[in-house]
Amino acid sequence: MPSSAVAIAQDLIRCPSVTPAEGGALETLERLLASAGFAVSRVTFQDTDTPDVDNLFASVGTGAPHFVFAGHTDVVPAGAAGDWRHSPFEAAIEDGMLYGRGAVDMKGGIAAFAAAALDFVAEQGTGFGGTLSFLITGDEEGPAVNGTVKLLEWAKAQGHVFDACIVGEPTNPETLGDAIKVGRRGSLSGTVSVTGTQGHVAYPHLADNPIPGLVRLMAALDALVLDNGNDRFQPSNLELVSVDVGNSAFNVIPARAEARFNVRFNDAWTLGALKDRIRQTLEQVDTGKLELGLEFKRDASESFLTRDETLIAALSDAVAAVTGRTPELSTGGGTSDARFIKNYCPVVEFGLVGQTMHKVDECVAVSDLERLTAVYKRFLDSFFQG
Repeated sequence: MPSSAVAIAQDLIRCPSVTPAEGGALETLERLLASAGFAVSRVTFQDTDTPDVDNLFASVGTGAPHFVFAGHTDVVPAGAAGDWRHSPFEAAIEDGMLYGRGAVDMKGGIAAFAAAALDFVAEQGTGFGGTLSFLITGDEEGPAVNGTVKLLEWAKAQGHVFDACIVGEPTNPETLGDAIKVGRRGSLSGTVSVTGTQGHVAYPHLADNPIPGLVRLMAALDALVLDNGNDRFQPSNLELVSVDVGNSAFNVIPARAEARFNVRFNDAWTLGALKDRIRQTLEQVDTGKLELGLEFKRDASESFLTRDETLIAALSDAVAAVTGRTPELSTGGGTSDARFIKNYCPVVEFGLVGQTMHKVDECVAVSDLERLTAVYKRFLDSFFQG
């Protein structure tokens, strides 16, 4: 192969690209792809109250069909380096495992589809009957404001029309070949607050304690059954994730208490209907004279399900041919940037085994990197031949 996926992954892991830092990761990809004939653009986006983020778009070939690999080079913080078996940005290999922050999520996936693309272009040249692109952000692990959303808008303004996309997120729960993500549940986050009157704990009649009211509201949310799921998605669930009163004193009744929650919801709900249901649930709780507040975060996303049988079949066949496994078509797990890409073209996700992502000693089997590269390469051969 023109480049080894393992070597590319090591080069990327050695770049400390903790969100929003570019850390040299996009520069590494730019050099690699440009040397193979890709036209590479680096685009930086800004927004209010969010850090500037550097992104990359690269393309080779002309015309339709236009296939795009998508992913992110930013990673979560490594934590205490001393807790790691090897330094988190060393990219050490031991006993067939490559260690480092981003090895699984998702520099390993990017390395595999970069190696596959380089191999494909080396065999076919640039006149392979279509266009092959990379859409890479540095903002997936962060606010997701100055990354994929704006890069997709930028690409559209440049005249790029995508026909299909694979996101290289780690999709496999146990073994490479277990699962292809063909959809995702939606995500909605919010904060429920109760405002009372601050006062001295010895004189409760002069105050109005918001905490008991918040407890009743939290109990109502916790008891809320949204649905039982369906043959496409698991049940929707609401989880309380934080409670705060901002009070460090033992002799003060606080003036305000709040709780945060997140809902992962299936296609039985739209965002509007789900917000209404939550609002109605809270309004039915008796909180006396306490003032109820409810605020939803702006980064909510709808559920989606990809129904492009040609794309799914081509990837499934490639996975089966390389791994000997028939992948499950899954909609489980969290969110990814596929939730934005679905508005532009059919999108599925397939990458490495995700057991160590975001953990100390994040690592990937070298053999899995090689096999994932083979899956992507076989898919490209099939997609453009078809």
